[in-house]
Amino acid sequence: MSELDCEATDVVICGCGPTGAMLSAYLGQMNIRNIVLERGTEITTDPRGIALDEDGIRLLQGLGLYASIYTQIGTCMNMFKFIGGTTPILDKPAFIEMDYGTTEGGTGHVGFICHKQPVLEKKLRERMSALEECELRSGCEVTALSEDEDGTLCIYRDSEGKERRIKSLFFVGADGKTGFTRKRYLESKGIVMEQAHRAFYEETWVALNWQIELPNEKTHSDFPLWKLGYTPEQVYDLFFPVNFRFICNPDRPSVCGRFGLPLDRLWRFEFVVRKDEDGNEMSKPEMIQKVVYPYITHAGSRYGLLQDVTFPEDCIKVLRSRPFRFSARSCNRWSDGRVVLCGDAAHVFPPFGGQGIASGFWDAVSLAWRLAILCRKKTSSPNSEKVLKAWYEERKQQLEKSLASTIENGKFVTERNPLKITLRGIYLWLIQLIPSWRHELRLGRRKEGMVRYNYSEGMPFLQKFKGGLCLPQVYCKSIGSDRNEIFFTDDVIFSQEKKGLFQLLIIVKSVKEAFSALDAVSNIGEISNGEMDLHETTILVEDAACGTRENAPHIFRVVTGKEFASSPLCEKRPSPEFYDPFIIGKHLEGMKFVLLRPDRFIFAACGTKDDLQSAVQSAVSYIKG
Repeated sequence: MSELDCEATDVVICGCGPTGAMLSAYLGQMNIRNIVLERGTEITTDPRGIALDEDGIRLLQGLGLYASIYTQIGTCMNMFKFIGGTTPILDKPAFIEMDYGTTEGGTGHVGFICHKQPVLEKKLRERMSALEECELRSGCEVTALSEDEDGTLCIYRDSEGKERRIKSLFFVGADGKTGFTRKRYLESKGIVMEQAHRAFYEETWVALNWQIELPNEKTHSDFPLWKLGYTPEQVYDLFFPVNFRFICNPDRPSVCGRFGLPLDRLWRFEFVVRKDEDGNEMSKPEMIQKVVYPYITHAGSRYGLLQDVTFPEDCIKVLRSRPFRFSARSCNRWSDGRVVLCGDAAHVFPPFGGQGIASGFWDAVSLAWRLAILCRKKTSSPNSEKVLKAWYEERKQQLEKSLASTIENGKFVTERNPLKITLRGIYLWLIQLIPSWRHELRLGRRKEGMVRYNYSEGMPFLQKFKGGLCLPQVYCKSIGSDRNEIFFTDDVIFSQEKKGLFQLLIIVKSVKEAFSALDAVSNIGEISNGEMDLHETTILVEDAACGTRENAPHIFRVVTGKEFASSPLCEKRPSPEFYDPFIIGKHLEGMKFVLLRPDRFIFAACGTKDDLQSAVQSAVSYIKG
């Protein structure tokens, strides 16, 4: 094959699951050409992952997909209920509840949504298709990969079986834990999956997805609850209650709950496979009858009936019933030369914390802007390796924290020791007697607040200027317009019309202070060597009562939770309970000039013009290499 038959692009991405699609779209927004090679010809209809946390929601928002989240993708998960005992009753009192319907996490979003993954992937691909720099090629299988100091060479078979080649500056494997990139290319270079957390956990579970149809008096005339006045919707709510259940049954730990949109009527049930059992056998219909159906069978005495009541089996459509083995593992390295791993190709999670997809999203977004810098400079391999190493060392810090929370949740679910279960119950009962402790317990892992990285060599932030903290997000409104439109702060700071990779946020207490602060950075373009533009600076005033001002297009004020609740942004999601419009200022502790990376992390937060100038010069030095 001649050189003329070889294409060229900036980045090739292997795999168009959630991580690969997220990476492609963010690269496209940064005007970085990328081609995604996906082995499948269609989006899988199998709903695999079903939970997405507030960070994942925020990163979808960054692609302009917020309007689809509650209308097409999913629903707020609200409460996680942990229930104990061995009796198969879903609506028994919980010994602990975690409320993920509030906005206490600092992102401006609810804690979790339960989504339908095929729709999530569809929306990501639609965003890709809207960007000129992104190209998805389905039905393509990578067969060979090589690299030199100038880039990578990928050989693949296209959907028609023809062999094709692409040269790229970087190759990213987002093709899962058994994909080509790690298994067939990087393992020979010493990259392997290792235990990712000191608390080792590895088991097989069965994942079951059901789609429920509503019975009614015509289709199921002999169903006994009609005579008691129950409607089809009430029957559905009785047998498939809202809110996720973590079933801490020492005989058979399980997790279950609704997912997707309410009208989808989708239900997930997962249960552990014991050591003496076979996962494939346990996923068969006859075993599902034994393990799962007791939970959708109610004692007749509950309704004053002589016989037990089971939800009609012919109203249940099985979408998935299969075993899966999970653990907490991460690769020792996530890159080699110009080949990079992210998402499940780099690490795998247990399912107890809903962190799998969200962590892949973070990998993609934090990698995208670094690749943008490297691609624009066409930087030599030694420097790219330094940049990529700092990237995955940052990510591993967050991974460790997420794993710790996930494993903590897992311990609640899988504990089998009777004495430990009793002591746990006493401990939880006692701490919930104190309101502040009870509130903190209900926050779950959100009590840890925003992610903050600890500095090590090469990481792109200035620790002495509060760098490494993920910036909280609030709601805001322009004071330069009399329109009542409300925005998320990310959307005004990182507006698609802006060209600068890094953005400057100025946070002040009053409008008067805003204008003086803007004067202090009037030479930002000069000191940044053109990397930043004064007109792209965003000013946020922490005064929800300040009025409209003329000639203030870049100045926004925080808005209250009540204002947000009445805006279109709050439709189909809970009102922002416990929302704090001043959370950004509290985290910055008086620093007014904030230099932000595209992944929403602070490069530096400064209190003076001189410190800002020093920080900008450091940022430019990083960008220029």
